Amino acid sequence: MLVLAARLRAVPRERLAAALSTREFDHSGVRDLFDLAEALTAPESLDHAIDRLERPTLATLAAAHAIADDVGWTQADAIGAELARLGAAEPVVASASDALIRLDGRFLVVRDGARVHVPAEVHARLSARLGVDLPDPEALAAPAPPVAVALEHADRGLLERRASEAAYATVAATAELLAGFAAQPARELAKGGLALPDAKRLAEATGVELTELPRLVRRAVEAGLVVREGPVWLESDAGAQWVLQGTEARWTRLADAWRERIPPALRDLVVRRSDAISSNSIRDDVAWYYPGGGAWLRDGLDRLLEDAEALGLAVGGEPVEATALVLAGDVAGAAERLARHFPPQVDKVYVQHDLTIVSPGPLEPALDARLRQFAEVEGRDLASSYRVTASSVNRALAAGESAESIRSFLATISLTGIPQPLEYLLAESAARFGSVRVSAADPSDAPARSSVRSDDDQLIGTLAVDQSLSSLGLRQAGPHRLLSRFPPDVVFWGLSDARYPVAAEDAEGRIIRLRRQHVAHVPAAAPRVDPIEAMLDRLDASDADGGTELAWLARQLEAAARAKETLTVTVRMPGGDTADYLLAPASVANGRLRARDRKADIERTLPISAIAAVSPAPAGS
Repeated sequence: MLVLAARLRAVPRERLAAALSTREFDHSGVRDLFDLAEALTAPESLDHAIDRLERPTLATLAAAHAIADDVGWTQADAIGAELARLGAAEPVVASASDALIRLDGRFLVVRDGARVHVPAEVHARLSARLGVDLPDPEALAAPAPPVAVALEHADRGLLERRASEAAYATVAATAELLAGFAAQPARELAKGGLALPDAKRLAEATGVELTELPRLVRRAVEAGLVVREGPVWLESDAGAQWVLQGTEARWTRLADAWRERIPPALRDLVVRRSDAISSNSIRDDVAWYYPGGGAWLRDGLDRLLEDAEALGLAVGGEPVEATALVLAGDVAGAAERLARHFPPQVDKVYVQHDLTIVSPGPLEPALDARLRQFAEVEGRDLASSYRVTASSVNRALAAGESAESIRSFLATISLTGIPQPLEYLLAESAARFGSVRVSAADPSDAPARSSVRSDDDQLIGTLAVDQSLSSLGLRQAGPHRLLSRFPPDVVFWGLSDARYPVAAEDAEGRIIRLRRQHVAHVPAAAPRVDPIEAMLDRLDASDADGGTELAWLARQLEAAARAKETLTVTVRMPGGDTADYLLAPASVANGRLRARDRKADIERTLPISAIAAVSPAPAGS
C-alpha cells in the first residue's frame, strides 16, 4: 500500500482524476492518500477493475503476479519473457509494455522505471481467482482462437433486404410511439414501467406486442426522443423534430445511440470478426476476450444484439455489411446502404367518398404530421389509411385550422380531388364549431374553475346528463351554462373527445386555439458535484493542513503499522551519516515511532524528524 500511496501522490491532479474515473470505489470515506490506496485495493474494487480487463492485459497482470518477489517487485523485461514462456503470441509479448501502462493507469500495478510493483492486495485477489473463476496464466496467454468462417455464405442481398425491413419497421414503430406520447403523456408507475392502460394504448398504436413495448420505449429514451417530466413520459423537443425527418435520418439517430453504448474495445473486437460471425460466436468471442466479464458483460451484450436485430444490423444473428460501417463510425454510410431497400416515400394520397384517405406508400413525414391534425390514423403499414371525422375536424379547428386551410391542403396532395361527402363534413363542422364554448370560470363561481356555455339550451341539457362526461363533474348553473371544478383545457378536451363541437374562448369571448400536443423541453443539466473532484479537494485540503514531508512520513508509518508491514527505515545519524534499519512499525504518537527491529530483535523508539526515508523491506525479509 505504501508504494501505491506514493504513486498516487506523484500523479498530477488532472491525470489522477481521469485514472480514478475508471475505478469503482466509495469516494465518501477517503480523507487522505492512504485512504484512497486502501479503497482502491479493497477486494470489491479490485474485482470490478480486473473483470473489465481485456485478455492480453489480464495475461500481462497474471505474468507480473507470477514472477513478483515476496514484496511484489519484478522487472518489466521479465514480464515479457514470462509471457513468452507461457506461450503468448508475439503481438501480446510485444505489447506487454503498453499493457503495463494501462495497468498502471488503473492502479493495478505501480511502474518505477524498469521495475514493476504488484500491490499485495492485487496479488492476493489474483491468487484467489486465477484458475478458479478466471483462466490460469497459461490459458490467458494462449493465442486467440481463429475467426470462424462460414462454409456457405448467406445470400447477402436477401440479408440486406430483410435487415432494411426490420430497420424500417423499428423506425415506423418509434414514430408511432412518439405520436402516442405527443397526443397523451404516459404515466410512470412508482415501481417502474408504464401504467397498463397507457402501455396498451401505445402498443396498439405502434403495432408491437405489449411485451416488446418497453424495449421500443427504451431505445427512444436512449436516443433522446422521449423524456420523463415528473410522473409522466413525454415526447421531447428533439423527438418532435425527429418525426419530421426522413426515414434515413431517423434511423441514423437510433443507430448513433446504439453505437454510443458499445465500449470501444468491444467495437474493435466485433470489427475483427468481420462478417463471418453469428450472434453465438460474438458471445463466445466476447467471453474469451473479457475472461472476467460475468453478468455485466452478458447482459449488456444481450441488449446490444437485441437492438442490433431491431435496427437491421443483424438478421437471425447474422450481421449485415452495414454493421461494420456503424461500428467503424460511418453511420451515415450504413444508413445509405440500408435505405436502398426502404420503401419510397410518396407525397400524394387518395381521398375517398367514405371519408377515408389512403396513402399508396409511406407518406412524407411533414405531410403525415399535417394530415394527423384533422384525420384519425386507421391503419399503419406501407399503405397507410386515415379517416376524417366530425371530431377530428373539430379538433383541428380548435388548434387553429379552418375549413378552407384543410380543403387547400387536401387539394395539393389528393389524386382524386375532394369528394362531396368530405366537402359537406368540412362545411358542417365549420358551421357547428363553437356552438359549445369553454372558458375559465368567474372567481365568484368558485370552487368551479371552468365554465361551459351554449345558446342551445337543449345541447346544455344533453351535456349535463351525458354519462360519458361524468368524470368532468358538470353541474348546471342556468339554462345555457354549466360549471366544472376542472381546468378549462381538461374540460375542453373531454368534450372534444366526446365529439361535441366545442371551442375555447377567453374572458372577452374570443376563440382561442388550444393544442393537445405535449412536448417536453430537455432542461439544461443542473450543476452536479463530481464525487472524484470533491474527493481530490479533500485530499488537497489534507495536504494543506499537514502536507509536509514529516507528515507524509508519519502517514506512511501509520499505514505500515495498521497493515503490519516491515519497512526499511533510513535514519539520520548525529554525524550526518545515515543508517538503514529493518523495522516493523507498532505505533506513531507524539512525533515518535515505536517499532520492532527485525534484525536486532529489539524495540526501538525514534523521533520521526530523524527519519530520512522509508521504503518497503527487501524480498525475503
